[in-house]
Amino acid sequence: MRLFAREGYAAVSMRQIAGEVGVQAGALYNYTPDKQTLLFDLMKAHMDDLLTAWEAEAAPEHPLEALERFARFHIRFNTERADAVFVSYMELRNLSPKNFEVIEGLRRRYEDQLEHILRRGVALGLFDVAEPKITTMAVIAMLTGVNTWFRDGGRLSLPDVETIYWDMVRRAVTPEPAANRG
Repeated sequence: MRLFAREGYAAVSMRQIAGEVGVQAGALYNYTPDKQTLLFDLMKAHMDDLLTAWEAEAAPEHPLEALERFARFHIRFNTERADAVFVSYMELRNLSPKNFEVIEGLRRRYEDQLEHILRRGVALGLFDVAEPKITTMAVIAMLTGVNTWFRDGGRLSLPDVETIYWDMVRRAVTPEPAANRG
């Protein structure tokens, strides 16, 4: 994972991977038939872990609380797995069509969780979202972006960042108060 994140899938050879994990190049094939399968397995494991962890969160029924839980969860989960997140987004183009379809299906399953929260909030009049699917993609992109700059030991703690991002997400989906409408 680290090699793919640092060098890029196309630039990494099976020989480099074998050296990184401490086996002879030929022995690597006892664990994976090829580099494509290795990439797919790494990406699938990441998505499976993400979905399992989110399902364990037991999001509250109230859409606003569920949205906050989702935002904080997404940031926390992904900042602990920066290489996996990077590879999962940047190396999709290197998957075979069949493998791409599987990974995209898992991604859709996760995105559907947020879209469902947004649609429930809209139905209850709590959220003002014109297009829940687009809002889902925008929110996930924004939350995932934390990985590009956040570092432990920086000026802000991870809980501080979660709170700031939660406030941005909340403001993006909740109706503007009547007093502020022009």
